[in-house]
Amino acid sequence: MSHDTLVIPALDRHEAHLVAVGSHPHPHTVLGPHHIDSGVLVRVLRPLAESVSLILETGARLSMAHVAEGIWEALAIIEPGAYRIEAGYEGSPPWIADDPYRFWPTVGEVDLYLFGEGRHENLWQVFGSHVRTHQDTLGTAFSVWAPHAQAVRVKGDFNGWYGIAHAMRRLDGNGIWELFVPGLTQGTYKYEILSADGRWVERADPMARQAEVPPSTASVITSSTHEWADADWMTARGRTEPTTRPLSVYELHVGSWRPGLSYRELADHLIAYVGDLGFTHVEFMPLAEHPFGGSWGYQVSGYYAPTSRFGTPDDLKYLIDRLHQAGIGVIMDWVPGHFPKDEWALAKFDGQALYEHSDPRLGEQPDWGTLVFNFGDSHVRNFLVANALYWLEEFHIDGLRVDAVASMLYLDYSRNDGEWVPNKFGGRENLEAIGFLQEANATAYKRNPGIMMIAEESTSWPGVTRPTSEGGLGFGLKWNMGWMHDSLEYVSRDPMYRSYHHNEITFSFVYAFSENFLLPISHDEVVHGKGSLLTKMPGDEWQKLANVRAYLAFMWGHPGKQLLFMGSEFGQPSEWSEQRGLDWWVLDQPTHQGLHSLVRRLNLVYREEEALWERDFDNDGFEWIDGGAAQDSVVAFLRKSSDGDKIAVFANFSGQPVRMRLGLPEAGVWHEILNTDAGEYGGSGVGNFGSVTATDDPWAGRPSSAEVQLPPLGVIWLKLAR
Repeated sequence: MSHDTLVIPALDRHEAHLVAVGSHPHPHTVLGPHHIDSGVLVRVLRPLAESVSLILETGARLSMAHVAEGIWEALAIIEPGAYRIEAGYEGSPPWIADDPYRFWPTVGEVDLYLFGEGRHENLWQVFGSHVRTHQDTLGTAFSVWAPHAQAVRVKGDFNGWYGIAHAMRRLDGNGIWELFVPGLTQGTYKYEILSADGRWVERADPMARQAEVPPSTASVITSSTHEWADADWMTARGRTEPTTRPLSVYELHVGSWRPGLSYRELADHLIAYVGDLGFTHVEFMPLAEHPFGGSWGYQVSGYYAPTSRFGTPDDLKYLIDRLHQAGIGVIMDWVPGHFPKDEWALAKFDGQALYEHSDPRLGEQPDWGTLVFNFGDSHVRNFLVANALYWLEEFHIDGLRVDAVASMLYLDYSRNDGEWVPNKFGGRENLEAIGFLQEANATAYKRNPGIMMIAEESTSWPGVTRPTSEGGLGFGLKWNMGWMHDSLEYVSRDPMYRSYHHNEITFSFVYAFSENFLLPISHDEVVHGKGSLLTKMPGDEWQKLANVRAYLAFMWGHPGKQLLFMGSEFGQPSEWSEQRGLDWWVLDQPTHQGLHSLVRRLNLVYREEEALWERDFDNDGFEWIDGGAAQDSVVAFLRKSSDGDKIAVFANFSGQPVRMRLGLPEAGVWHEILNTDAGEYGGSGVGNFGSVTATDDPWAGRPSSAEVQLPPLGVIWLKLAR
């Protein structure tokens, strides 16, 4: 029976035209196999072809007829199975390929339902591009959220960046578009989106797990082959409460720590260096893909793609794996508050506001020239919550430090009157952002016991680290920006004036237990004209280094966890810039090597002494010895563990040695376990010859006391012998 005598449904000319130009929202209704009474009708789009044949799974061939605008069809009396298409072009050998339009959707009904509800916690496993076997065929599944689009096409180096032949189908009312491309396992790609007003826009994949090296902007098809070897670390992590463990964090910018190192090369260097210094964790400034290196990673274009500047996603996994095997935890900066306006990325993704709020009073951040996520949209929240889980689970990240939380909490953040919109109660609180942060934190902790969600929050917002079940934001830790500002202001003053500003160094103790605080000396304090930590200090070179040593020992003794930005551990002279490496050469100088050695000693003693970390957030673990010695610029206090160990911290911020009697809780020998003025650290050697003996002489309301020699610009730690 000939093709002409069979009853074949006529192809609607309008639909044929939409398919031919790649703007049909449901191309699978025209292309691919369709069961009709006479058999299976197969249609394909092969513009410019002179002949097209249908090769059945059995090997049989059927000649296809051209019906309209590059669309060809043939009727198979039997099931064609995994058929292929052969197209002939003038002057070229036949081109044989599988047909993307013969496949069922790769996104299931459950996935669509969960995303529709805004509760798909494993979103990255479904959306984006994934190499997988589908209907017994290896290829790449593409799916993207573009609810305002009239049509979506995927194009890349696999189709000569000509997307008409790979139009995607819309699956549901939420705007999920999908296509499976058989035989495709690698390459770069982007989406072409037909906006509601008829414009074609080109976008990178918001959920791509790899991107091209900037300034190129395409997404990259990737598959992971990394086999994790950190099971011991991950098991221990799940059984540990980080707030009751030692936590000293070394913050670094990968690109300028030792410029030129890849993720894999960084592993050996960083493990050796950080391990030697004794930090418990490293914190990477943002590693998600970003177009502008000068943003340090804080203007993210690819939330699911580690930056390709230093290697592949598996290369980053290798680095984290190695750090874990060496006993070093990993924290990463995460930026869910805002994103850049680059037109090829998230901004007006499907031709109009989607990820951002459509009202610029809610959807733009004037400080940074960025856009603000629409936290009131359940799909946007889903995108961000799943992103937090992605880094914690796929990359074994141990903690996320959430950037610029204050900018999310307040509707009037950096805005003048008339530039912001009050919430439904007339207030300035961003209720949608609060709900998002609570959801992200609660979900992260529920699925990943032992991780840390850390807030960079610069205001006095109540309950940042209170559980969400009690109405808090649900973070595990909060950066103590008040301590950072006040203490740096204090130590930058000439010692002769510090006595007049004693409250700047003591005020943090008033609220030290109101939140679970981490004390940060971060990148923000050593850039943009602020100078390095060393150059903030007054005096000559010796005094500057002595001030840094005293300040860090005070910081390590203060209630709360610690974070120190790279370079500060050896007295980096120059202000940090992402465009150059650190001043490693100063480590050839004994005085800078002395500071470096002190930081090593701080971490060693800190990790050994539970009194310094076990009760960081419990005021029963702290006790004043003397907080009012303003005239001498001396601060003295006790840290206590639950088993009764006590460490006395004495800080002398004056430029002169001070000998004074100080009250102590018990008589006995108190060993000097740390002295920042020791000769080995570059100090002058003033101290107590290794110990002081407290006698049963009451002093300042305490049953015992001792004469203590405090070095100039120095801190000593004393521990009662048992």
